[in-house]
Amino acid sequence: MKRFGQIIKVKPEKLEYYKKLHANPWPEVVKKIKECNITNYSIFQHVDYLFAYFEYVGDDFERDMKKMADDPITQKWWKETDPCQEPVKGAKENEMWFNMDEVFYIK
Repeated sequence: MKRFGQIIKVKPEKLEYYKKLHANPWPEVVKKIKECNITNYSIFQHVDYLFAYFEYVGDDFERDMKKMADDPITQKWWKETDPCQEPVKGAKENEMWFNMDEVFYIK
């Protein structure tokens, strides 16, 4: 299992819409997330930043992320959520969420 922490900016004018979408996520999107070996997925908000935490329990992260990206329903979901977000400084090209480095963990 690998833990991920990610950050992204949310556009202030889109925050309420983003929260509304996530209050009732599409069941097909939730199913695909689970099929792609992601568990314990949470998104937190502070002012105009979103912090995501999830655990990846599969054995080929790139394959699973491609599977998710190739899913037509997930693509429609992203067409709703992507306009609400802005990558933060340091994010790689074509990546919305910035993967943070883990600096501390207690089990």
